[in-house]
Amino acid sequence: MATFWFQILPVVAFLILGFSIGTIVERAHFRRLARREAALSYMLLTDTKSIPQGCVPQPCGLVVGDVVIASDYFKTFVAGIRKIIGGELRTYETLLERARREAIVRMMESARAMGSNRVVNVRLSTSTVGSSQRRRRAAMVEIYAYGTAICVPDDPSR
Repeated sequence: MATFWFQILPVVAFLILGFSIGTIVERAHFRRLARREAALSYMLLTDTKSIPQGCVPQPCGLVVGDVVIASDYFKTFVAGIRKIIGGELRTYETLLERARREAIVRMMESARAMGSNRVVNVRLSTSTVGSSQRRRRAAMVEIYAYGTAICVPDDPSR
């Protein structure tokens, strides 16, 4: 019986450690994202292909934001259990939200560096990275955000 506990105790300890560190890192990332989004709140993003009426923009060019974020092993473990039972994988939803927000913020920062105050025709592309059925690895997701940066000179928000 003691051998059983010596075998299971390290696994439980690593899961608790993974959960704790993963939660701390995730919350810190969400706080940094909120600050960066607040600093860019003046920038208008739209998914329309056309420029809003009344605007006489100066085109700046294509802007992109790309990020790859990996899940921690605790989330991967919990998702593996959830796949057996079935249902929504909530443990991966925050992973996707972080990746999406980070990619959009990076795209907006790229637009700001060009002197732009608007991004039109915003698109998102998603893919998984390094997934393998034979090996149990932490899940990774890539989000690619892109759009056309424009500058509206008479915009009072600048």
